[in-house]
Amino acid sequence: MSDARRLQIEKLNKFYGPVHAVKDLSITVEPGEFLVLLGPSGCGKTTALRMVAGLETVSAGSIRLGDDDVTHVLPKYRDVAMVFQSYALYPHKTVAENIGFPLKVRGVSPAERDAAVRDAAGQVHMETYLDRYPRQLSGGQRQRVALARAIVRRPSAFLMDEPLSNLDAKLRGHMRAELKHMQHELGVTTIYVTHDQIEAMTLAHRVAIMSDGVLQQLGPPREVYNNPANLFVAGFMGSPPMNFVHGEINNGRFRSDGVDLALSDANAPSGAAVLGFRPEDAAVGPAGEGRFDGGVYASELTGDQTLVTVALGDETTLAVKMPKDYETEYDSVVSVQFPANSAFLFDADSGARLSTGLKG
Repeated sequence: MSDARRLQIEKLNKFYGPVHAVKDLSITVEPGEFLVLLGPSGCGKTTALRMVAGLETVSAGSIRLGDDDVTHVLPKYRDVAMVFQSYALYPHKTVAENIGFPLKVRGVSPAERDAAVRDAAGQVHMETYLDRYPRQLSGGQRQRVALARAIVRRPSAFLMDEPLSNLDAKLRGHMRAELKHMQHELGVTTIYVTHDQIEAMTLAHRVAIMSDGVLQQLGPPREVYNNPANLFVAGFMGSPPMNFVHGEINNGRFRSDGVDLALSDANAPSGAAVLGFRPEDAAVGPAGEGRFDGGVYASELTGDQTLVTVALGDETTLAVKMPKDYETEYDSVVSVQFPANSAFLFDADSGARLSTGLKG
């Protein structure tokens, strides 16, 4: 592939009339890095990607690819290749013709084009399907063709907009591994947009989480997962997501319905707060032996584990991951236990993570 180049996004903004879709987005993607833009539908991640591709105009800010300012450069003159969710293949062209189309537009000779097509098809294991048409391929095979068409251009950057979302769960898992291996082999700077946090955790060197057009946190997946900056990030990363208990901080304690826990900082400011802990960091046990008690609302064997849902009061349910051989009775009273260093406290109004934690 061509030499990887740094992609710099500086204070990027996008307005649609009065709607501010992307707000002062600044990210530097290092050469050869796989960066995932993660967030719910409507958060601005695809709009940001389309601005990088040149498919949306930039309201304010700049985009640089290597030493080149491409902020207002036409898409065809940007050295990037985009892979869409819908594959965007030509139905009347064969696999070989679809892959080679970017080179044909550039006027590359048939012999050189044929060699490049076979090389790109080989990298996605589609070399035996070159004479077929898209209608004769499965969804996974069509996506491989779309990837090969991006590879054949030898771009400085890949831009991928939820390329696996149309595939079934089993194929999606397989293609994740294929995609990660391919990007590692090619070493191309990549921005990948998804709303699937499992894709983000498994694919990214770094993940950028967005909400309402604003970058919430940027870092390696493990760091973002283990040290969420705010309530939104904490709740968005994880499957099942982080458990939340809404309550109040008063006199150095966190209190909620059936919960009364001492804080590590006895002088922590009072106010509405949210206690958070992850299902895999918790366990259920005999009543009275944990941090608080609750009733068993449901118990589900998922194969490799048992997911226990515990009801805390009338409004809150909590998920706890237990070993696969764990069994319990519905409506029985159990305790919920978790280490102090695995719990987080957030300001209920701003969502910001608080510096104080639970007392060990």
